[in-house]
Amino acid sequence: MALQCGIVGIAGAGKTTLFNSLSRGKNATDQTPGRTNLGQFEVPDPRLDAIARLVKPAKVVPTTVNIIDIPGLTKGSSSIKGGNQFLSDIRQTDAIIHVLRCFDDDTVPHMEGSINPLRDKEIIDLELVTRDMETVEKKLERLRKVAAVGDKEAKHGTEVLGGLMDHFENGQPARTFELNEADKKFIDDCFLLTIKPVIYVCNVDEASAAEGNDHVESVRPAIEDENCELLIIAAQAEAEIASLEDEEDRKAFLEDLGLKEPAVHKLIRAAYRTLNLHTFFTEGPKEVRAWTIRAGTPAPKAAGVIHSDMERGFIRAEVKKVKDFIELGSEQACKQAGKFNIEGKNYIVRDGDIFHVRFNV
Repeated sequence: MALQCGIVGIAGAGKTTLFNSLSRGKNATDQTPGRTNLGQFEVPDPRLDAIARLVKPAKVVPTTVNIIDIPGLTKGSSSIKGGNQFLSDIRQTDAIIHVLRCFDDDTVPHMEGSINPLRDKEIIDLELVTRDMETVEKKLERLRKVAAVGDKEAKHGTEVLGGLMDHFENGQPARTFELNEADKKFIDDCFLLTIKPVIYVCNVDEASAAEGNDHVESVRPAIEDENCELLIIAAQAEAEIASLEDEEDRKAFLEDLGLKEPAVHKLIRAAYRTLNLHTFFTEGPKEVRAWTIRAGTPAPKAAGVIHSDMERGFIRAEVKKVKDFIELGSEQACKQAGKFNIEGKNYIVRDGDIFHVRFNV
């Protein structure tokens, strides 16, 4: 499964610059200003590289993440030509990367006339909440008609959605609305924009790359109730680093900024945490490969990620931990050390498992 994230933000926040820093200008299918840009990027994982060094396979295949750079939104975007397409693009994503402009630069004027990330956040939030209100209101109308003839389930649904509408009226996203498991069915088919998990990226100047600045500090209290991650990224500097061909030059540039790793690493790890994803591995002389699953996935379902036949004919899984494999140096050594297990259909695959499936179809 490929994780799909949409980058949103007010026009001029630095979304496309961030997109370019992720892509290194190589993996994006399109990078046209004012249009929805698409890219599929490899997920950096040192564990995969370590496995490959031991196995020496013919091919190494990392897992990937799909990034959609959605054109900058402005006040009233949802009601202007093309606005619906932008919102539709957001609807297709698993998570939202919300870029906030947290840098001062007189050569890059702000459309609102001043730098205020909280105001910018509210502009985007309002556009998304407004669209969700329209969606929920349509469903409410349908439920009210059914409830009017005595349907108790529909009546309860109107109460749930009515509470959500009140929540929206207060400017709050659906992801902060308290909802018990049984009542989720009333909103699942609405495909709400504001229910998607969000990662906030404070786009700062080069001098603020390591510690942030006052703009960043103004954002922190505003997102406390959302239980979201906040990352500090100097997108312009990161894009310049990504454009360098020499690995040592990239490392030196990062050190000058006071950073230990590129933004892409931090951002992808944050996305994995936000969506509760795990990575497992397969290894052999032909291929070493990383795979993405949801946390809590049982062994047959994980096998199905590799191939549907493996799920249908699943017998057992042979599992070793990547940490043990790297430390001990071989599968045989893992067996001798008691670090090699045979697992059945009820086994829950964990992050860092090296997986070999026995199946029969």
